[in-house]
Amino acid sequence: MAKLFRAAIMGPPGSGKGTISKRIAQSFGLQYLSSGHFLRESVATNTDAGVPVMTYIERSMLVPDHVMTRLMLPRLEQLRGQSWLLDGFPRTLAQAQALNSLYQLDLVISLNIPYETLKERLSDRWIHPASGRVYNMGFNPPRVQGKDDVTGEPLIQHDDDKPEALMARLRHYKDVAKPVIDLYKSQGILHSFSGTETDRIWPYINSLLSTKMHIQPSNVFQTQTP
Repeated sequence: MAKLFRAAIMGPPGSGKGTISKRIAQSFGLQYLSSGHFLRESVATNTDAGVPVMTYIERSMLVPDHVMTRLMLPRLEQLRGQSWLLDGFPRTLAQAQALNSLYQLDLVISLNIPYETLKERLSDRWIHPASGRVYNMGFNPPRVQGKDDVTGEPLIQHDDDKPEALMARLRHYKDVAKPVIDLYKSQGILHSFSGTETDRIWPYINSLLSTKMHIQPSNVFQTQTP
């Protein structure tokens, strides 16, 4: 039986975590677990974990650690025999410690993207709230302006994606992420990647994972995507 491989990806809003995560999942066969997806799903299905989540989302508040761990850790338990990649969890040191008590990560990817690049990406970002589908007017626009490709429902732009709110979001991310990054650095599993274009960062991530997982590198993704 092949050794299980557990990884996580970290990065500020607009860093391209979702794009890279999907490439990793497709290239290396990891289960992709997005905390944002599970938050939306738990609210939509009105689960026990989803009821408190709705309260925080309605008030535009961050979901507390105990709620996030209650939501995410049972999901991982269901995937006990599979390899996976986490996106958006753990976000804080408390979440990382809760995860650490159950699972030992093999690799953590940290994305370092310049502020000006993040500002440019997020100012062009529009979202379909129900599904979490993300569009970018610069490189991935919807087929009909202002409408989701799948449902035709209206797209929105989050207030906190606007330039005036972005600096505060990035400052908060750095403050919260630093202890998590330090933890994984001390464990020798943190790998940081810097750049302004996802397509330029991806080959290095692809090569690292190929080495770690003893798999031949994939050259599938060539499209221009931030």
